[in-house]
Amino acid sequence: PFHQDTSNATCVFWQPGAGAGNAGSWSRKGCKTTHREGTVICHCNHLTYFAVLLLPAGTLSPAQLASLTHISTIGCSLSAAATLCTLLLCCFSRQRLRDNTTRIHMHLLAALLLLNCSFLLSTPLATGTEGLCRVAAALLHASLLCALAWMAAEAFHLLLLLVKVYNIYIQHYLLKLCLFAWGLPTLAVAAAFVFKGDTYGYHTISTSEGYRNATMCWLTSPPAHYATLCYASLILLFNMLVLGRVAMILRRIQRQKGQARKDWATVLGLTCLLGTTWGLAFFRFGIFLIPQVYLFTILNSLQG
Repeated sequence: PFHQDTSNATCVFWQPGAGAGNAGSWSRKGCKTTHREGTVICHCNHLTYFAVLLLPAGTLSPAQLASLTHISTIGCSLSAAATLCTLLLCCFSRQRLRDNTTRIHMHLLAALLLLNCSFLLSTPLATGTEGLCRVAAALLHASLLCALAWMAAEAFHLLLLLVKVYNIYIQHYLLKLCLFAWGLPTLAVAAAFVFKGDTYGYHTISTSEGYRNATMCWLTSPPAHYATLCYASLILLFNMLVLGRVAMILRRIQRQKGQARKDWATVLGLTCLLGTTWGLAFFRFGIFLIPQVYLFTILNSLQG
């Protein structure tokens, strides 16, 4: 028994050679945690060194994790279907692909389609071999980086349209955007996969019950995780600055009474297009944790 007010505690034991680099890791296998009147009781079916670990405050419960999983599955499925239909429609009407704006939209839709499909496949593939899971994790990571990059490309293109500089011309404009948004993320993920294969693998999502969890194929390296967060934060900061600039211009140019609702609809549409709702990922603290997770899941799974 562990006498302390630790409602989020869980019983684990140290399993040598189970972690990255064969250093070992904490495991819940064979241990059950019971909470009774402020006391944590560990029931383990083996003799070994064990400890009681505290989970972070606000850790998701199994019921919340299950509901978020359903929301993600439904939202990503709808987004994948919508983006696929839009891409097919644009492919059959070639006259609509003449301007760069529409082409950039199509590239963003393709990246979102790849992101949604790779996310939906991540959990089922986690039940397969480790090599297959690593490939799925690398594909999910690359699609996320590419989708964020195309959101930045949308913001950059919008900025060029707003500036309205006459006679502006960028040679091989779309090709350069493709190299930035498709090439660089794919190259970075391929390098990490080849030279540091343990960057990707099985990722376990723990619940507040301790011994119940879900597994998917995702990043297993903390440095890669923080690098991805920095990459996303820079892109989202740039996109939010562009969105703020757009809102200021709309407010200044169109001040008629009947245009206010249209302006707000435009800003909301650009919010989705530029992916600024992904910034909710940086508000995971305190009382904002549970509402933020649900908002993040609903808004971003339906982005397509």
